[in-house]
This record gives sequence, structure tokens and C-alpha cells, in this order.
Amino acid sequence: MKFKGQEIDVIQLLGKGKGGYSYLVNYEGRLCVLKKFHNEEVSYYTFSSPKLELELRDYQRLKNAGILIPELYLTDSENQMLLKQYIPGPTCFDLVKNGLMSDEIVSLVRAMCKKLYPIGLNIDYYPTNFIYSKNELYYIDYESNQYSDEWNFENWGIKYWSQTPEFIEVLKNE
Repeated sequence: MKFKGQEIDVIQLLGKGKGGYSYLVNYEGRLCVLKKFHNEEVSYYTFSSPKLELELRDYQRLKNAGILIPELYLTDSENQMLLKQYIPGPTCFDLVKNGLMSDEIVSLVRAMCKKLYPIGLNIDYYPTNFIYSKNELYYIDYESNQYSDEWNFENWGIKYWSQTPEFIEVLKNE
């Protein structure tokens, strides 16, 4: 794959979200995440601007709010890509799946909520968007949206942070 005209060694696909594909890459001798935005439509979400533009806006909003997120290194607007810090560790989805989720980790999400709700923001609380590393919880996506009760952690996100019927249903469809 090329980033800003430079060949990048892709190690593996990390995941696919509603906005793009994330790859673990070796860039100039360090592990990074390359996110390549796609134009696939999703029935449950509408994008108001180009995805890279939204991602950059959201990165700044989350950084200003004090949310622990991967550092943004570079962008390639021509190819709709960004390069960001790789945070090693399990996703919270994997922790829930393997019965390793703790109250301490959930309290770290709630601490994020205390920073976000007063400034009118929600993030995507689905547990694949969080990595627990070195006793810290990172929100590895940059997506943020205007706050609404319907999509806050307590009314939506929490349904996927333990072995709930909603989470079990997702596992059945994996």
C-alpha cells in the first residue's frame, strides 16, 4: 500500500468500521495504524462531510476534551488515509468475550463520559473502539457525535460491555 507516495509494509488488517479499514503497518521502522476511508454506505449512519475531514475535526475535539486517544501522525487527503499511533493491547470487545472485563475498566469509560457529556459529545461506545493498555483505557477511534441520551454510554454502550443478551447476539453473528 502507498501512503503519500511511499510504500508501506502492511502487517495485518485490524478491522473494518463504518468509516474505513484499519491496518497495522510498519512506517519508517515503527508500528502504526493506517486508516483507509471507504465510500461504502451504512444503513444506520449518514456522514455529513468527507470522512477524513470529520475524523480530523473529531480528533481535535477529543484531544481538547482530554480523552486518551492515539496520536495522529500524518494525513493523506488525496487518498483519504491517516496514520496514527498504534496502541498495543486487547480491545474491550475481546475482554468481554473472554470474560476478562472488570469494573475498573468500565469506570474508566464512565470517566470519559464525565468529560464528554458536559461539552455535548458522545463517542462510539462499542467495545471494539477501546483498547486497555498499561492500566489505561484508550478510545482508538476518533468518531464523536452530538450528545443524545439514546446513544450515550448508559443507554446504548453499556449493553456491549458485559455478557448481555445483546453482546451474546453479536457473538452468534461473528
